Amino acid sequence: MDVKLSERLGQLPPYLFADLRRKIAAARAEGVDVITLGIGDPDYPTPDPVIQELSRAALDASDPNRHRYGCDAPAPEFAKAIQSFYKRRWDVELGDDQVVCTMGSKDAIAKMGMAIMNPGDIGIIPEPGYPTYNISHVFAGARSHIIPLRPEKDWLFDFDEVPGEVAEKAKILWLNYPNNPTCANATIEFFEKAVAFGRLHNILIAHDSAYSENTYDGYKAPSILQVPGADEVAVEFFSLSKAFNMTGWRVGCVVGNASAVKALSTVKDNIDNGTLRAVQFAAAKALDTAEDIIPPICEVYKRRRDLVVDTLNANGWSIEKPESTIYIWAPVPDEYDGDSGKYAADLLDKTGVVVTPGRGYGQTGEGYFRISLTYPDATLKEALDRMISINK
Repeated sequence: MDVKLSERLGQLPPYLFADLRRKIAAARAEGVDVITLGIGDPDYPTPDPVIQELSRAALDASDPNRHRYGCDAPAPEFAKAIQSFYKRRWDVELGDDQVVCTMGSKDAIAKMGMAIMNPGDIGIIPEPGYPTYNISHVFAGARSHIIPLRPEKDWLFDFDEVPGEVAEKAKILWLNYPNNPTCANATIEFFEKAVAFGRLHNILIAHDSAYSENTYDGYKAPSILQVPGADEVAVEFFSLSKAFNMTGWRVGCVVGNASAVKALSTVKDNIDNGTLRAVQFAAAKALDTAEDIIPPICEVYKRRRDLVVDTLNANGWSIEKPESTIYIWAPVPDEYDGDSGKYAADLLDKTGVVVTPGRGYGQTGEGYFRISLTYPDATLKEALDRMISINK
């Protein structure tokens, strides 16, 4: 029997990374020596102090709650570590009602739509952008209004492009800086505009800050919550995945506007059972020692960034070195007339190299492709050699 699917599933485009995984598996099944640069999943292990804390907490026989549901036995140390990290990093004070621990950012982004949106509501999303913003709206029965990010505007969201009728009806507006996939950065002045826009139109500003700690060359990414009064209209999604090499751990937080935090908590109470207590202790350890853990990780990505950009620029590209994220956002070669899908398909067919076509992040991502730096240096060098070979 074929189960009849929900209308919501029919509204979803193919999920970008699921589609990539299928293409990789198909190519390998045909005997292709595939090198994938498509997915941002750190290759280095989680730092030892974090793993050691996980082991300690999981083996601590004096803690009878160590293997229970994370929601029933939360570790207060994790929430306190979040508050301490925000204070040290951005001088932002967070109240106890302004923090909810989450199973990473993706899960929380998807659930936020269910927390605050009704069928027919509007959410505003940037494009190119992370596909889960739109997915959040679809699962809530809401719809998305797309605002294009443009290279001539440094890939910054332009609040003046939001139509008045959309601004008056929208419930949420998504931002993401440092930006995936474009590697663009925002200033505190930009966030001031965002907060003012949210306050003027009674829109929740949802800032996805997944890459705030992946920065280079002295750049430090701001938090939207540094803007005075931002917690009245904004929430920020923070993840330990990319900054601490903890993607598989599924741990993060949402902080800021207390009513939005409570709404998300209510959805979580009814859908998930929280993060394992030992993982919460380990996440607290990561945050408490962030100043020691993060710099060496950033040095690895900086080295790889330089390798990729210098090599591509020596072979016909003209790419500025990004000061943040774990990606390179590059234009497709001229001979492809901006067709990122054709370029990505050609690379896979002719060289076995996988990159992410820009169109996967929305139509305004067309003309570009994304390389992830989460692969060993030797793998990147081999992939670059192959990529360059078809441009000669």
